[in-house]
Amino acid sequence: MICTVTLNPSIDYVVSLDNLALGEVNRVRTEDMLPGGKGINVSVVLKNLGQPSRALGFVAGFTGAEVERMLAERGVDCDFVRLDHGRTRVNVKVHAREESEINGIGPAVGQEDLASLLQRLDGLGEGDFLVLAGSVPATVPHDVYQRMLARVAGRGVRTVVDAELDLLLDALPYGPFLIKPNNHELGAIFGQEVRTQDEAVPLARRLQERGARNVLVSMAGEGAVLVSEKGEVLRSAAPRGSVVNSVGAGDSMVAGFLCGYIEGEGDLARALRMGISTGSATAFKVDLATRAEAEALMAQLG
Repeated sequence: MICTVTLNPSIDYVVSLDNLALGEVNRVRTEDMLPGGKGINVSVVLKNLGQPSRALGFVAGFTGAEVERMLAERGVDCDFVRLDHGRTRVNVKVHAREESEINGIGPAVGQEDLASLLQRLDGLGEGDFLVLAGSVPATVPHDVYQRMLARVAGRGVRTVVDAELDLLLDALPYGPFLIKPNNHELGAIFGQEVRTQDEAVPLARRLQERGARNVLVSMAGEGAVLVSEKGEVLRSAAPRGSVVNSVGAGDSMVAGFLCGYIEGEGDLARALRMGISTGSATAFKVDLATRAEAEALMAQLG
């Protein structure tokens, strides 16, 4: 079983236009509405790749019901905590000469709601995966990832954390199976710029010293590098293609990595190739990657 957690899901209203002119009426060329949130993206891509998962988190109101409907339509199993107040947020993603985003706030989450979410983790056991991805809403305790990691500790659950700065650092003492900072997030942690894979490797090792088992660093056009718990350094170039939309690319990489790892029975080199191919396949289109698109790019890498 793979469980993903999205604490602040959304409906993403994605529009494209030639140019966004502030203070004027703008006419879009294309529009779409998609279920949003980092963990949700991981679950959707896993389904596209043929790997089942269960999406957890909080939903509320008619927008929350629509998130559940859209995920059911995509074949994703959901077990969200339904809040009796507020509504799931709507995020606007604008693709013009530059990418812009306007993100909503989302509903308040109470202590009983949080307790209900934590209880949903109790069915996880040996060999299962728990993916914690994204930011923490203002109404949720900042240590929520630590609480979830502590909840599954000692049960053989392999945890994956894709978060920034303190959220990521606070998770390290719990020995996550995988963390996936990008090069900018890695640089922000250590106060330096990370431009090459060689610059990323020693910083990834420092995160391992603090508890992480495997560190996957995504680097956009520079590819990706994986520092494994056995000390190996595995590298991959980026597949060729034109970036259309960066939203969801990192989440797709996580999904691809897990799929490659499971199908390859622990083959980290395959997991890395599948991860970067799936992430790139999402970056090269508006929606999330399919298996055929990921495998086509994976063939480029050999």
